[in-house]
Amino acid sequence: MAESAELNIVTGAYGYMGKYITRRLLAAGKQVKTLTNHPNRENEFGSEVEALPFNFDRYTDLVASLQGATTLYNTYWVRFNYGKVRFDQGVENSKTLFRAAKEAGVKRFIHTSIVKPDPQSTLPYYKGKGQLEESLKQSGLSYAILRPTVVFGLEDVLINNIAWLVRRFPIFGVPGNGKYQVQPIYVEDIADLAVEAGRSMNDQIIDAVGPEIYSFNALVKLIAEKVHRRVWLLHMPPKLALFTSQFISLFVRDVILTQEEVDGLLANKLVSDQPPTGRTRLSEWLERNAEVVGKHYASEVGRHFRS
Repeated sequence: MAESAELNIVTGAYGYMGKYITRRLLAAGKQVKTLTNHPNRENEFGSEVEALPFNFDRYTDLVASLQGATTLYNTYWVRFNYGKVRFDQGVENSKTLFRAAKEAGVKRFIHTSIVKPDPQSTLPYYKGKGQLEESLKQSGLSYAILRPTVVFGLEDVLINNIAWLVRRFPIFGVPGNGKYQVQPIYVEDIADLAVEAGRSMNDQIIDAVGPEIYSFNALVKLIAEKVHRRVWLLHMPPKLALFTSQFISLFVRDVILTQEEVDGLLANKLVSDQPPTGRTRLSEWLERNAEVVGKHYASEVGRHFRS
């Protein structure tokens, strides 16, 4: 099969990370198909990318939608329980996708996980990611596992929404002492890592992390400095910080922060002990994008649960 005719599947090509992966594949002359919860959503790709529903509950249709693909780039996951969508459902759906990819003859599976996954963790997010890594390793598929921490870019949630908050409030509530660390990676860099991993057939596990590490305190101060705001950090008991975020969530119709995310921050899970694999510095990116970052609130619920 000629390279220009090679078919790649990207889950969530209309979403955040999937969009950047899709752009690279199309630029390289690949055919791209996406599996999505929103096949009719307006998008930048038009007829270039065929969109099909996930069909997790229609296994035969799911297998058929994957046939002919050489590589599958999987960004599907459930960040938090919302309505009828649950963590355990996200785990089972992902395992179904692994089985369907194997049955359909997909040759390479690029999977998005998280730094420090742990199948024995008490935190459902990290436990689920750890269980899925084990399942993928046993699937018989050639795989690469990307383990990001925080992914930043113009459409991201965490960095953008911290900027949104400091633009509007002089006080920023920090759970605990704020000394726990964050090592963000630029979305363009992780897309490069994903596509590069797709060119190999070697099994790989890659911590997808940027070149800068910040304490959470320093991260908030950096963002405030770059958007030309002064902010006072108010260190709060974690449960009070979570309650405050839930109060603000009512007004923006979103879930700003979850208990598990607070616990993950306090446990210092958003930093890697491996060498950085991303090149872009958050500090420099913020300098270039200071006029736009945080101007508008980025809704996780709006992105994933509203058409």
